[in-house]
Amino acid sequence: MFSRKITALAIAAMLASGAIGVTAQDAFVAPTSTAEAHQLRTDAMKQMGGLLRSAPNATGADAVAAATTLLNTFTNLPQMFPEGSSEGTDALPAIWENWETFTGIIETGRSAAETALAAAEAGDTDTYGTALRTVMGTCGQCHQQFRS
Repeated sequence: MFSRKITALAIAAMLASGAIGVTAQDAFVAPTSTAEAHQLRTDAMKQMGGLLRSAPNATGADAVAAATTLLNTFTNLPQMFPEGSSEGTDALPAIWENWETFTGIIETGRSAAETALAAAEAGDTDTYGTALRTVMGTCGQCHQQFRS
């Protein structure tokens, strides 16, 4: 019980500080330069990494907030990888050479985040946990294939 309270407090603090959380009024703006794309990806990956470390223990509104952020990020992720934006990053050119595979992995993560959100809203912790594990798997799959 103590660790759940700590997790809830950590997620609440991240939400309050703006470290996580995308609300309905926060419209995604696609990057207009390679530098912007790099920064957007870096920020998104750090945010998702933090969420995926804490979200499995989240419940209630904290789980909904975490799943919402994951869903929004996965929805917008392909736009964070404009063609030619690999220079100076860990992103491999294979992303654009195998765009369908790349976006297919992202779609699996997006779908799992959508499932996590529905489960969080319903209070279904088992489905929520399973969906988060699927999201985590897609992160690893993508990084193994498309990150140097």
